[in-house]
Amino acid sequence: MKQLRIRTLIGLFLVAGVLSWGGAGMWDSIGTLPSVPPAAPIVLAAIAAVLLATALSLRSRLRAQRERRPGAKGVEPLMAARAVVFGQASALVASLVAGMYGGTGVFLLNRLDVPARQDQAVYAGFSVLAGVAVVAAALFLERVCKLPEDDDTAEGAAPA
Repeated sequence: MKQLRIRTLIGLFLVAGVLSWGGAGMWDSIGTLPSVPPAAPIVLAAIAAVLLATALSLRSRLRAQRERRPGAKGVEPLMAARAVVFGQASALVASLVAGMYGGTGVFLLNRLDVPARQDQAVYAGFSVLAGVAVVAAALFLERVCKLPEDDDTAEGAAPA
């Protein structure tokens, strides 16, 4: 499984932000701009909390297993792989969603004279922050589940 690249996540964020900013401008010119749901930052923050809790749990279980503590509950490799896949998928989607709300928020910054638009800009800003929290938690989870490098195959492998 390949490791997530921060450049990829930043690229997704920027592309989604630019497209969202342009789309918000076009949408606003022909009618009303769709609103940013107040639940968006709450859902993203909940996903970040689940990812962080999973990472902390796996880290403590892996540490106990490594230290060979009596009664240590091991980590099944398939469970760790599923957690990493969940984290990577969450990070990719959060980058897109944060970019979308970020572009909408930037568009709304020029139109803060309407109180409803002020609220929408605040929701968009919190959504971007929560999206960044999801990405950070996913990267932490990926780091926790990373296998140690296998030095035997890299240096001392016998030629076939």
